[in-house]
Amino acid sequence: MFTKFTKIGAVAVIASFPAASLVSADDFMPENPECIAPSNPGGGWDFICRTTARYLQQLDIIDGSMQVTNMSGGGGGVGFAHVSNERNEDTALIVAASNGTTSRLAQGAYPGASADDVQFLATFGAEYGAIAVAADSPFEDLGDLMDAVVADPRSVAWSGGSAVGGYDHIKPLLLAQAAGLEDVRQLLYVAYDGGGEAMTALLSDSVQVLSSDFSEIRGFVESGDIRLLAVLAPERLTGHDQFPTAVEQGYDVVGANWRGLYMPAGAGEEAYEFWTNAIMEMTENEEFRQSLLDAGIEPFNNFGADMDAFIESNIAQITEISREIGIIE
Repeated sequence: MFTKFTKIGAVAVIASFPAASLVSADDFMPENPECIAPSNPGGGWDFICRTTARYLQQLDIIDGSMQVTNMSGGGGGVGFAHVSNERNEDTALIVAASNGTTSRLAQGAYPGASADDVQFLATFGAEYGAIAVAADSPFEDLGDLMDAVVADPRSVAWSGGSAVGGYDHIKPLLLAQAAGLEDVRQLLYVAYDGGGEAMTALLSDSVQVLSSDFSEIRGFVESGDIRLLAVLAPERLTGHDQFPTAVEQGYDVVGANWRGLYMPAGAGEEAYEFWTNAIMEMTENEEFRQSLLDAGIEPFNNFGADMDAFIESNIAQITEISREIGIIE
């Protein structure tokens, strides 16, 4: 069980299952189900939707297939506004969410929005952050990189798939803080709409460093296109212990990003119960669990009242971190 996240993720330990049994939604089946990934293809939100769609279909939890729609912009804000303003009562819609979602809400980056504008549905996993460079980068390890950042913060450009102030931005800020940079706001971060675009920027030499999550970049590491300098985990990952942590290289930064879903706030109790039960059934499948572990994603399940409590705590803790590193006042 994923027991504790510190620093970036700031995730409280929550029970894995609902405190009480949910009312059956056997009579309800969504028509033309859809999952919105509020980013371009290739990133973490896209991964959430495509993985969810595949297993809900494969396990016959939904009728037919699930459409996956990419809706990028505003660090997830375009998708959030679309759901809350235009599809508030859509019973067939779910949306990919993560630490990036709660980060933007905590920082007031979705204009006029709050967590109450949608119904957070579930988490089903969490993964640690990762810092990578191109295969031919002069930075041999995390120490080389952070020495260059401290010497001249503007000389090293970082890419990430979240907006300024989002999870991918917070990771290098905390590393710079741990390295001794006095004003971490000097760090040069270039925001992209999703991990796919951020990876393209690294491979095209538009930036020197990529701030991402392990599952997003694993394939590129294994192909030799990029080198992984550090995983932001307290210890080396099970099954992937060839990759060093930031902690063992002298930088006390640990961070995890949860993976989950929300749905329209006005969809109704019947739809909420159906989707809660559907995602819960998916997480109990052994093949699904193994697919997450293979990608470097640890099990981290929250449903019902536990999910509500988790989101409230997550937003509060990200607000505190954002104030500490100067993103908000």
